[in-house]
Amino acid sequence: MLEVSQLTRFYDEFKAVDNVSFNIAQGEIVGLLGHNGAGKTTIMKMISGYLEPNEGSIKIDGIDLQLELKRAQRCIGYLPENLPIYPEMTVAEYLDYVGDIKGLASQEKIDEIKRVIHETDLMDKLLSPISTLSRGYKQRVGVAQAILGKPGLLILDEPTNGLDPTQTEQMRKLIRELSSSATVILSTHIMQEVEAICDRALIVRHGQLAVDASLNELRRSNHLLLTTSMNADELAQQIANTAGIVTIDSIQAEENNPSICRYRITVAEDTDHLALGAHINKELISQGAEVYGIGEERRNLETLFREVNSAPLSGAAEEAKNAA
Repeated sequence: MLEVSQLTRFYDEFKAVDNVSFNIAQGEIVGLLGHNGAGKTTIMKMISGYLEPNEGSIKIDGIDLQLELKRAQRCIGYLPENLPIYPEMTVAEYLDYVGDIKGLASQEKIDEIKRVIHETDLMDKLLSPISTLSRGYKQRVGVAQAILGKPGLLILDEPTNGLDPTQTEQMRKLIRELSSSATVILSTHIMQEVEAICDRALIVRHGQLAVDASLNELRRSNHLLLTTSMNADELAQQIANTAGIVTIDSIQAEENNPSICRYRITVAEDTDHLALGAHINKELISQGAEVYGIGEERRNLETLFREVNSAPLSGAAEEAKNAA
């Protein structure tokens, strides 16, 4: 649905986006993550056609954005971080106005407005001036205008920014529902946002794409966590030479029961964690040890994000950081 290839954008001498490439398939919800100033919003603006890249290409449903801008933009629904809305208009008037801008025919526009107010639960606010709406309802109006005309690609920039916890959960539910008929790319600096609703994460650092992986892949680590009655010396004797095991490190014991020991086992790349865990479990039980638990250590996205942003920069990214 979306193909981004070698995207680069300068602001004068500053390289805000540096050779970014990724593809997003139909129906995916993808989170674009990064610190403020990392290049997220610039990427979103280029994908929407609002900003032209200095280098690279963007294709939306096979349409080259630079060669056929208007045609490609008809496939896009865009919710910017700060939506330009007219506070004196009612919700109905505003959606009618957006329908005209999108070139919807009279009956199609009526049908679409009915559809989007139902999907965004705005029926009770249809005749309310936008100025009287809460932040949560204003965001719903923003989503409603974005999905008007049934675009195949939704670009959402900080969609839960400023929302309270209840409004945030409502917005997440709405985005999940929208993905049944559209591809969604959302920009955010909130890790929980991506973990709650996205299939995949792109992490941008100083204008470069540092990570592109599914959330399941990102949560995986190269460690197993083992809880057993076996002490460290015995454990090393039993499994240290097992294929796939790199190191075995003791971690804190159970406070109320020192005889219960916990270990972090570093596993070699391309090792089947499930099979190795089953083998260790079998070995320890055969030696009369109790095994209280063994499984893969799972990372959260916040931990990974910190790791990515504390890693040494590439030469190009270092230059971009110094120029900022």
